[in-house]
Amino acid sequence: MSKTVIYHNPRCSKSRETLALLEGQQQDIEIVEYLQSPPSVTELTTLLKQLGMQPRQLLRTKEALYKELQLNNDNLSDQQLIEAMCANPKLIERPIVIKNNQAIIGRPPEAVLDIL
Repeated sequence: MSKTVIYHNPRCSKSRETLALLEGQQQDIEIVEYLQSPPSVTELTTLLKQLGMQPRQLLRTKEALYKELQLNNDNLSDQQLIEAMCANPKLIERPIVIKNNQAIIGRPPEAVLDIL
């Protein structure tokens, strides 16, 4: 059985609900507390490919930091957005679950069942 990886924030209710759902599915889980161990640019780029998303789609636009860093600027490149998320991981939407090279955001938590 391949591992199920969750990019988890224990303070987030959706992240906790998703982790509980995975545990209930008897998954071999690897928990990545991404606020303590942010992904590298390479890791985040891979995650985006697995998610089938553009960097802007993974940004938490309601975070105060999003406005402070002026990330709503359409002139920013994908690379700049990825670097901003790596430097400030709380800007990354959560939770992200990866299984067999596929990734999905656990919003709602039940969405992760599609890749298990």
